[in-house]
Amino acid sequence: MHAQQTRQTQEPQTQQEGRQQLLLEMVRKYHREEAAEEKAFVPGVTEIWPSGAVLDEDDRVALVEAALDMRIAAGPSSRRFESRFARKLKRRKAHLTNSGSSANLLALSALTSPALEEQRLRPGDEVITVAAGFPTTVNPILQNNLVPVFVDVELGTYNTTVERVEAAIGPRTRAIMIAHALGNPFPAGQIADLATERDLLFVEDNCDAVGSLLDGRLTGTFGDLSTVSFYPAHHLTMGEGGCVLTSNLALARIVESMRDWGRDCWCEPGENNKCLKRFSYQMGSLPEGYDHKYIFSHVGYNLKATDLQGALGLTQLAKLDEFGDARRRNWRRLREGLDGTRGLILPEATEGSDPSWFGFVITVDPGARFTRGELVEYLEDRKIGTRLLFAGNLTRHPAYLDQPHRVAGELANSDIITGHTFWVGVYPGLTEEMLDYVVASIKEFVAARG
Repeated sequence: MHAQQTRQTQEPQTQQEGRQQLLLEMVRKYHREEAAEEKAFVPGVTEIWPSGAVLDEDDRVALVEAALDMRIAAGPSSRRFESRFARKLKRRKAHLTNSGSSANLLALSALTSPALEEQRLRPGDEVITVAAGFPTTVNPILQNNLVPVFVDVELGTYNTTVERVEAAIGPRTRAIMIAHALGNPFPAGQIADLATERDLLFVEDNCDAVGSLLDGRLTGTFGDLSTVSFYPAHHLTMGEGGCVLTSNLALARIVESMRDWGRDCWCEPGENNKCLKRFSYQMGSLPEGYDHKYIFSHVGYNLKATDLQGALGLTQLAKLDEFGDARRRNWRRLREGLDGTRGLILPEATEGSDPSWFGFVITVDPGARFTRGELVEYLEDRKIGTRLLFAGNLTRHPAYLDQPHRVAGELANSDIITGHTFWVGVYPGLTEEMLDYVVASIKEFVAARG
């Protein structure tokens, strides 16, 4: 009787697994058929995107498998990704978020936590950053009622220098938050040393540089906290998504609380009483024994990612090194092909670095016989996608004209970037034929202008 009951309970599960495997094999077949129908590259007709996701059949299967299991909130795949990603980037803790922008917001906001006591950032404190970057590196500073201090960058590397950062430190400066420029590391080791020496907190925006190396060390390992984006343009994708990483367990706990509604409890949704004293806490002015699942120690939000995103992240993570190799190879092909082209300032890797490049940056020399606009229009007409170096000089944008800030030194290079700089793609989905067409198009344009 018992054996019969066991068979009855096991057989539906076996049938379910069998149906799932059959479906997943059909998904693989579908993916291969779709890939086989991809058209050959036609110069001037086929779009050459500056960035994009590279997704294979394992990625498609991972998403479908998670959907079949109805894992619609954060769950086992999310937690598994956090663990593996932390190990890969040599950090003790990683917390998935719904975007890289949310990751930046959480990282900077964590530094305002009362749990940090005298070290916490307070309204009016200054945070050093660069003017030539992406807005969501700066927006968390403003959102926390802090004051961004803008410094300039170098042409060629498009990163700031430790000398500029040091000169920007004032009486109210308490932190530094800078992004690696299109995969090219800023001098994070020197800036980390400066932060330690001057008792400053340091957030390393690693959204564009996952897998880049500086002095043999991975970017994202220098800051008190670091952030990553998984938007389709980035090194790994979950469609949307981001991550905050740290080896400081106190900061990790703050990030987790702020990401998870601000609650003090660390139980996963669906878990109860993991600490074995759920109804034994007394915090704030709450009554003794108030349910710990509903005690809030931070002002937070729900900024978690879903398990479908975690499942895709796991298959993408397995290809990170391969993607990095392709980005480096594609960047070199463009750099060698365009070397010596008159009127262009070509990109240079930061000294001691091995970047996993996000894009290939070109600045049209202000004295050239053509403008950025003319070159960009020529490339776009030939179906070669271009992008500007994000905001250029962020202080010139309408959103920031009336925002509190301080400028340290001049922003001359940031202004040059605003008027003369753009980038083209190096992401792994580009072929040698596409890259050679980009090189030929740029050289033809320059030659035609003498």
